[in-house]
Amino acid sequence: MFNPKFTISNQLLANIKQVNSLIINLNFQRFPSLITMEFEKSAREVSAFASTSIEGNPLPLTEVKRILKNLPQNIRDSEKEVLNYNQALQFLDQKNENLSLSLILEIHKLVTQNLLQKSDSGKIRKKPVVVNDPRTGNPVYWPPDAEDVNSLMEDLISYISIQRTMIDPLILAGIFHKQMVIIHPFMDGNGRTTRLVTKVLLAEMGLNTFKLFSFENYYNQNVTRYFQQVGERGNYYDLIERIDFTAWLEYFTGGVIDELFRVQKLLAITGLEPGIRLQPFLLKILETIEEKGFITDRHYAQITDRAKATRTLDFQKLLLLGLIERKGKGRATYYTKTKPK
Repeated sequence: MFNPKFTISNQLLANIKQVNSLIINLNFQRFPSLITMEFEKSAREVSAFASTSIEGNPLPLTEVKRILKNLPQNIRDSEKEVLNYNQALQFLDQKNENLSLSLILEIHKLVTQNLLQKSDSGKIRKKPVVVNDPRTGNPVYWPPDAEDVNSLMEDLISYISIQRTMIDPLILAGIFHKQMVIIHPFMDGNGRTTRLVTKVLLAEMGLNTFKLFSFENYYNQNVTRYFQQVGERGNYYDLIERIDFTAWLEYFTGGVIDELFRVQKLLAITGLEPGIRLQPFLLKILETIEEKGFITDRHYAQITDRAKATRTLDFQKLLLLGLIERKGKGRATYYTKTKPK
Protein backbone atom coordinates (compact mmCIF):
# COMPACT_ATOMS: atom_id res chain seq x y z
CA MET A 1 0.00 0.00 0.00
CA PHE A 2 1.28 3.46 -0.91
CA ASN A 3 2.49 5.35 2.18
CA PRO A 4 4.65 8.35 1.20
CA LYS A 5 7.36 9.66 3.47
CA PHE A 6 7.28 13.41 4.13
CA THR A 7 7.71 15.92 6.96
CA ILE A 8 5.60 19.01 7.67
CA SER A 9 8.64 21.27 7.77
CA ASN A 10 8.49 24.90 8.87
CA GLN A 11 8.92 25.96 5.25
CA LEU A 12 6.11 23.72 4.03
CA LEU A 13 3.76 24.91 6.79
CA ALA A 14 4.56 28.56 6.04
CA ASN A 15 3.93 27.97 2.32
CA ILE A 16 0.54 26.35 2.95
CA LYS A 17 -0.55 29.25 5.17
CA GLN A 18 0.53 31.78 2.56
CA VAL A 19 -1.27 29.94 -0.25
CA ASN A 20 -4.49 29.86 1.79
CA SER A 21 -4.20 33.59 2.54
CA LEU A 22 -3.61 34.45 -1.12
CA ILE A 23 -6.56 32.29 -2.22
CA ILE A 24 -8.87 33.97 0.28
CA ASN A 25 -7.75 37.36 -0.98
CA LEU A 26 -8.42 36.46 -4.62
CA ASN A 27 -11.72 34.70 -3.89
CA PHE A 28 -13.10 37.71 -2.04
CA GLN A 29 -12.23 40.14 -4.83
CA ARG A 30 -14.60 40.93 -7.67
CA PHE A 31 -13.41 41.62 -11.18
CA PRO A 32 -15.19 43.07 -14.22
CA SER A 33 -16.43 40.27 -16.47
CA LEU A 34 -14.28 41.42 -19.40
CA ILE A 35 -11.14 41.12 -17.28
CA THR A 36 -12.17 37.70 -15.99
CA MET A 37 -12.75 36.44 -19.52
CA GLU A 38 -9.38 37.78 -20.64
CA PHE A 39 -7.63 36.04 -17.75
CA GLU A 40 -9.34 32.74 -18.49
CA LYS A 41 -8.05 32.97 -22.05
CA SER A 42 -4.58 34.04 -20.94
CA ALA A 43 -4.32 31.25 -18.34
CA ARG A 44 -5.12 28.59 -20.95
CA GLU A 45 -2.55 30.07 -23.33
CA VAL A 46 0.17 30.17 -20.67
CA SER A 47 -0.65 26.65 -19.45
CA ALA A 48 -0.63 25.17 -22.95
CA PHE A 49 2.65 26.92 -23.74
CA ALA A 50 4.43 26.16 -20.45
CA SER A 51 3.41 22.52 -20.03
CA THR A 52 4.37 21.56 -23.59
CA SER A 53 7.54 23.68 -23.43
CA ILE A 54 8.66 21.74 -20.34
CA GLU A 55 8.63 18.60 -22.48
CA GLY A 56 10.70 20.22 -25.23
CA ASN A 57 8.08 21.82 -27.48
CA PRO A 58 9.92 24.66 -29.31
CA LEU A 59 6.93 26.94 -29.99
CA PRO A 60 7.17 30.39 -28.33
CA LEU A 61 4.22 31.85 -26.45
CA THR A 62 3.36 34.22 -29.31
CA GLU A 63 3.02 31.26 -31.67
CA VAL A 64 0.96 29.30 -29.16
CA LYS A 65 -1.46 32.23 -28.88
CA ARG A 66 -1.75 32.38 -32.67
CA ILE A 67 -2.47 28.65 -32.93
CA LEU A 68 -5.13 28.73 -30.21
CA LYS A 69 -6.79 31.72 -31.85
CA ASN A 70 -6.80 30.42 -35.44
CA LEU A 71 -7.10 26.64 -34.79
CA PRO A 72 -5.24 25.63 -38.00
CA GLN A 73 -6.12 22.33 -39.71
CA ASN A 74 -2.83 21.23 -41.31
CA ILE A 75 -0.49 21.14 -38.36
CA ARG A 76 2.79 19.72 -37.10
CA ASP A 77 3.10 17.58 -33.97
CA SER A 78 4.35 20.56 -31.95
CA GLU A 79 1.18 22.47 -32.81
CA LYS A 80 -0.97 19.41 -32.14
CA GLU A 81 0.53 19.12 -28.64
CA VAL A 82 -0.58 22.68 -27.87
CA LEU A 83 -4.09 22.20 -29.27
CA ASN A 84 -4.49 18.90 -27.41
CA TYR A 85 -3.44 20.45 -24.11
CA ASN A 86 -5.83 23.36 -24.59
CA GLN A 87 -8.63 20.92 -25.44
CA ALA A 88 -7.92 19.00 -22.22
CA LEU A 89 -8.02 22.26 -20.22
CA GLN A 90 -11.41 23.13 -21.68
CA PHE A 91 -12.65 19.60 -21.04
CA LEU A 92 -11.62 19.80 -17.37
CA ASP A 93 -13.10 23.28 -17.01
CA GLN A 94 -16.52 21.71 -17.66
CA LYS A 95 -15.85 18.52 -15.73
CA ASN A 96 -16.92 18.04 -12.13
CA GLU A 97 -15.59 14.62 -11.30
CA ASN A 98 -13.49 13.17 -8.49
CA LEU A 99 -10.08 11.69 -9.19
CA SER A 100 -10.24 8.22 -10.74
CA LEU A 101 -8.16 6.08 -13.04
CA SER A 102 -10.78 6.44 -15.78
CA LEU A 103 -10.52 10.25 -15.57
CA ILE A 104 -6.72 10.07 -15.78
CA LEU A 105 -6.95 7.82 -18.84
CA GLU A 106 -9.45 10.19 -20.43
CA ILE A 107 -7.10 13.13 -19.89
CA HIS A 108 -4.16 11.19 -21.34
CA LYS A 109 -6.21 10.31 -24.40
CA LEU A 110 -6.96 13.99 -25.03
CA VAL A 111 -3.32 14.97 -24.52
CA THR A 112 -1.92 12.34 -26.88
CA GLN A 113 -4.68 12.21 -29.51
CA ASN A 114 -3.09 11.69 -32.96
CA LEU A 115 0.35 11.82 -31.36
CA LEU A 116 0.51 8.24 -30.07
CA GLN A 117 -0.76 5.00 -31.53
CA LYS A 118 -4.38 4.29 -30.54
CA SER A 119 -3.17 1.25 -28.61
CA ASP A 120 -1.13 3.57 -26.33
CA SER A 121 -3.32 6.68 -26.17
CA GLY A 122 -5.45 6.66 -23.02
CA LYS A 123 -4.02 3.26 -22.04
CA ILE A 124 -1.69 2.12 -19.26
CA ARG A 125 1.61 1.09 -20.82
CA LYS A 126 2.34 -2.56 -21.46
CA LYS A 127 6.04 -2.10 -22.18
CA PRO A 128 9.09 -0.93 -20.20
CA VAL A 129 10.18 2.70 -20.48
CA VAL A 130 13.33 4.60 -19.54
CA VAL A 131 13.60 8.27 -18.55
CA ASN A 132 16.52 10.09 -20.12
CA ASP A 133 18.33 13.19 -18.92
CA PRO A 134 16.91 16.00 -21.14
CA ARG A 135 20.35 17.62 -21.39
CA THR A 136 22.52 14.58 -22.22
CA GLY A 137 19.99 12.06 -23.51
CA ASN A 138 21.45 9.39 -21.22
CA PRO A 139 19.15 7.09 -19.17
CA VAL A 140 18.79 8.28 -15.55
CA TYR A 141 15.64 6.57 -14.24
CA TRP A 142 14.04 3.16 -14.72
CA PRO A 143 10.31 3.26 -13.75
CA PRO A 144 8.41 0.25 -12.35
CA ASP A 145 7.67 -2.75 -14.56
CA ALA A 146 4.58 -2.51 -16.77
CA GLU A 147 2.78 -5.31 -14.91
CA ASP A 148 2.99 -3.29 -11.66
CA VAL A 149 1.79 0.05 -13.03
CA ASN A 150 -1.98 -0.51 -12.78
CA SER A 151 -1.87 -1.55 -9.12
CA LEU A 152 0.51 1.32 -8.26
CA MET A 153 -1.87 3.82 -9.83
CA GLU A 154 -4.85 2.32 -8.00
CA ASP A 155 -2.90 2.51 -4.72
CA LEU A 156 -2.07 6.18 -5.36
CA ILE A 157 -5.68 7.09 -6.16
CA SER A 158 -6.91 5.15 -3.12
CA TYR A 159 -4.42 6.99 -0.89
CA ILE A 160 -5.65 10.38 -2.14
CA SER A 161 -9.27 9.37 -1.58
CA ILE A 162 -8.70 8.05 1.95
CA GLN A 163 -6.56 10.98 3.09
CA ARG A 164 -8.77 13.79 1.74
CA THR A 165 -10.13 14.72 5.16
CA MET A 166 -6.89 14.17 7.06
CA ILE A 167 -4.13 15.78 4.99
CA ASP A 168 -4.07 19.30 3.56
CA PRO A 169 -5.28 19.12 -0.07
CA LEU A 170 -2.28 21.14 -1.24
CA ILE A 171 0.01 18.43 0.15
CA LEU A 172 -2.11 15.71 -1.44
CA ALA A 173 -1.92 17.42 -4.84
CA GLY A 174 1.87 17.62 -4.51
CA ILE A 175 2.22 13.99 -3.45
CA PHE A 176 0.09 12.88 -6.37
CA HIS A 177 2.14 14.93 -8.82
CA LYS A 178 5.49 13.43 -7.86
CA GLN A 179 4.26 9.86 -7.39
CA MET A 180 2.58 9.75 -10.79
CA VAL A 181 5.81 10.98 -12.39
CA ILE A 182 7.67 8.23 -10.50
CA ILE A 183 5.21 5.54 -11.68
CA HIS A 184 5.38 6.85 -15.27
CA PRO A 185 2.21 4.96 -16.30
CA PHE A 186 2.20 5.83 -20.03
CA MET A 187 4.47 5.34 -23.01
CA ASP A 188 4.52 9.13 -23.52
CA GLY A 189 2.64 12.19 -22.28
CA ASN A 190 3.26 11.44 -18.59
CA GLY A 191 4.30 14.97 -17.63
CA ARG A 192 1.49 16.78 -19.42
CA THR A 193 -1.13 14.37 -18.06
CA THR A 194 0.26 14.61 -14.52
CA ARG A 195 0.14 18.39 -14.54
CA LEU A 196 -3.44 18.39 -15.81
CA VAL A 197 -4.59 15.90 -13.16
CA THR A 198 -2.83 18.00 -10.52
CA LYS A 199 -4.99 20.90 -11.69
CA VAL A 200 -8.05 18.79 -10.91
CA LEU A 201 -6.85 18.23 -7.36
CA LEU A 202 -5.94 21.90 -6.88
CA ALA A 203 -9.38 22.93 -8.14
CA GLU A 204 -10.98 20.63 -5.56
CA MET A 205 -9.26 22.62 -2.81
CA GLY A 206 -10.98 25.80 -3.99
CA LEU A 207 -8.23 27.14 -6.23
CA ASN A 208 -9.89 27.86 -9.57
CA THR A 209 -6.87 26.83 -11.58
CA PHE A 210 -8.61 26.71 -14.95
CA LYS A 211 -9.69 30.35 -15.07
CA LEU A 212 -6.94 32.57 -13.70
CA PHE A 213 -4.07 30.33 -12.71
CA SER A 214 -1.29 28.48 -14.58
CA PHE A 215 0.97 26.68 -12.12
CA GLU A 216 2.88 25.07 -15.02
CA ASN A 217 4.35 28.51 -15.72
CA TYR A 218 6.55 28.31 -12.61
CA TYR A 219 8.11 25.01 -13.66
CA ASN A 220 8.85 26.29 -17.15
CA GLN A 221 10.93 29.15 -15.74
CA ASN A 222 13.56 26.64 -14.62
CA VAL A 223 12.91 23.27 -16.25
CA THR A 224 16.14 21.73 -14.97
CA ARG A 225 15.19 22.44 -11.37
CA TYR A 226 11.68 21.11 -11.93
CA PHE A 227 12.99 17.78 -13.25
CA GLN A 228 15.49 17.56 -10.38
CA GLN A 229 12.73 18.06 -7.82
CA VAL A 230 9.93 15.97 -9.32
CA GLY A 231 12.00 13.10 -10.70
CA GLU A 232 14.27 10.43 -9.27
CA ARG A 233 17.50 8.79 -10.46
CA GLY A 234 18.12 5.07 -10.47
CA ASN A 235 15.90 2.00 -10.49
CA TYR A 236 12.42 2.39 -8.97
CA TYR A 237 12.71 -0.85 -6.99
CA ASP A 238 15.97 0.30 -5.41
CA LEU A 239 14.55 3.73 -4.53
CA ILE A 240 11.04 2.91 -3.33
CA GLU A 241 11.83 2.63 0.40
CA ARG A 242 13.82 5.87 0.67
CA ILE A 243 11.97 8.42 -1.47
CA ASP A 244 11.18 11.50 0.66
CA PHE A 245 8.58 13.95 -0.66
CA THR A 246 9.42 16.86 1.69
CA ALA A 247 11.76 18.87 -0.56
CA TRP A 248 9.42 18.43 -3.51
CA LEU A 249 6.40 19.58 -1.46
CA GLU A 250 8.27 22.72 -0.41
CA TYR A 251 9.11 23.41 -4.05
CA PHE A 252 5.58 22.55 -5.25
CA THR A 253 3.83 24.86 -2.77
CA GLY A 254 6.41 27.58 -3.45
CA GLY A 255 5.47 27.36 -7.12
CA VAL A 256 1.78 27.83 -6.31
CA ILE A 257 2.68 30.95 -4.30
CA ASP A 258 4.79 32.31 -7.14
CA GLU A 259 1.97 31.89 -9.65
CA LEU A 260 -0.65 33.38 -7.30
CA PHE A 261 1.55 36.45 -6.87
CA ARG A 262 1.93 36.70 -10.66
CA VAL A 263 -1.84 36.65 -11.13
CA GLN A 264 -2.36 39.11 -8.31
CA LYS A 265 0.11 41.60 -9.81
CA LEU A 266 -1.44 41.29 -13.26
CA LEU A 267 -4.90 41.93 -11.88
CA ALA A 268 -3.62 45.02 -10.13
CA ILE A 269 -2.41 46.59 -13.39
CA THR A 270 -5.16 45.45 -15.76
CA GLY A 271 -8.13 47.32 -14.43
CA LEU A 272 -9.15 45.99 -11.01
CA GLU A 273 -12.23 47.92 -9.94
CA PRO A 274 -11.42 50.88 -7.64
CA GLY A 275 -11.72 50.21 -3.94
CA ILE A 276 -11.59 46.41 -4.22
CA ARG A 277 -7.97 45.96 -3.17
CA LEU A 278 -8.20 45.29 0.52
CA GLN A 279 -6.03 46.39 3.43
CA PRO A 280 -4.60 43.71 5.77
CA PHE A 281 -7.12 44.45 8.55
CA LEU A 282 -10.04 43.92 6.15
CA LEU A 283 -8.49 40.66 4.99
CA LYS A 284 -8.44 39.52 8.64
CA ILE A 285 -12.23 39.85 8.70
CA LEU A 286 -12.59 37.79 5.54
CA GLU A 287 -10.06 35.18 6.71
CA THR A 288 -11.96 34.74 9.98
CA ILE A 289 -15.24 34.29 8.10
CA GLU A 290 -13.56 31.75 5.81
CA GLU A 291 -12.27 29.83 8.84
CA LYS A 292 -15.23 30.04 11.25
CA GLY A 293 -18.13 30.76 8.90
CA PHE A 294 -18.92 34.11 10.57
CA ILE A 295 -17.43 36.98 12.57
CA THR A 296 -18.75 39.35 15.26
CA ASP A 297 -17.38 42.71 16.35
CA ARG A 298 -16.12 41.00 19.51
CA HIS A 299 -14.16 38.50 17.40
CA TYR A 300 -12.74 41.33 15.30
CA ALA A 301 -11.66 43.26 18.40
CA GLN A 302 -9.63 40.24 19.53
CA ILE A 303 -7.56 40.10 16.31
CA THR A 304 -7.05 43.84 15.71
CA ASP A 305 -6.24 46.96 17.74
CA ARG A 306 -8.63 49.17 15.80
CA ALA A 307 -11.13 51.30 17.78
CA LYS A 308 -14.82 50.34 17.88
CA ALA A 309 -15.91 53.19 15.58
CA THR A 310 -13.22 52.26 13.08
CA ARG A 311 -14.21 48.59 13.23
CA THR A 312 -17.78 49.60 12.38
CA LEU A 313 -16.51 51.50 9.33
CA ASP A 314 -14.48 48.41 8.29
CA PHE A 315 -17.61 46.26 8.31
CA GLN A 316 -19.54 48.95 6.42
CA LYS A 317 -16.90 49.04 3.68
CA LEU A 318 -17.09 45.26 3.16
CA LEU A 319 -20.91 45.47 3.19
CA LEU A 320 -20.84 48.18 0.52
CA LEU A 321 -18.48 46.10 -1.59
CA GLY A 322 -20.95 43.22 -1.34
CA LEU A 323 -18.33 40.88 0.16
CA ILE A 324 -20.15 40.20 3.44
CA GLU A 325 -23.72 40.13 4.76
CA ARG A 326 -25.04 41.35 8.11
CA LYS A 327 -27.13 38.92 10.17
CA GLY A 328 -28.92 39.37 13.50
CA LYS A 329 -29.57 42.62 15.40
CA GLY A 330 -28.01 44.62 18.19
CA ARG A 331 -25.53 42.67 20.27
CA ALA A 332 -26.41 39.51 18.33
CA THR A 333 -25.15 41.02 15.05
CA TYR A 334 -22.71 38.91 13.07
CA TYR A 335 -21.36 38.84 9.52
CA THR A 336 -21.04 36.08 6.94
CA LYS A 337 -19.69 35.74 3.41
CA THR A 338 -22.10 36.96 0.73
CA LYS A 339 -23.88 34.06 -0.94
CA PRO A 340 -23.44 33.92 -4.72
CA LYS A 341 -26.52 34.94 -6.68
